[in-house]
Amino acid sequence: MKRLLIFLVSIASLSVFSQDVPKAKAAYITFEEQSFDFGDITQGDVVKHTFKFKNSGSDTLRLSNVTTTCGCTTPKWTKEAIAPGETGEILASFNSTGKIGLQNKVITVMSNASNSQAVFSIRANILVAPGDNMRVTPKQ
Repeated sequence: MKRLLIFLVSIASLSVFSQDVPKAKAAYITFEEQSFDFGDITQGDVVKHTFKFKNSGSDTLRLSNVTTTCGCTTPKWTKEAIAPGETGEILASFNSTGKIGLQNKVITVMSNASNSQAVFSIRANILVAPGDNMRVTPKQ
């Protein structure tokens, strides 16, 4: 009988501990799009695209930094705290001067979100303007 009582208490305690524990309060950043393609642009063009994001979490979201893989890409982002359910923006500006061919630039967002490092990208195919004699020599 004592063994049966211990067994039943063990089973009851397992069911209590197996219930879902509420997750800690945290911000979570989600983007409407993970990449944007400018298509064909002419060398020297400066193109811009705004990436919109949402705080899908349950705590205030704060972006601490936004970095790019190249100095030709400049980000500007929402500096204010973003409440749960609210949105923000990152404006990515790409300067194609001195570039040619297919370009892919990665933008990394650091924040206090549970997915603290979010990554997205921009792409463009840089064409030399008709009549432009500029040559780009491949790096060796």
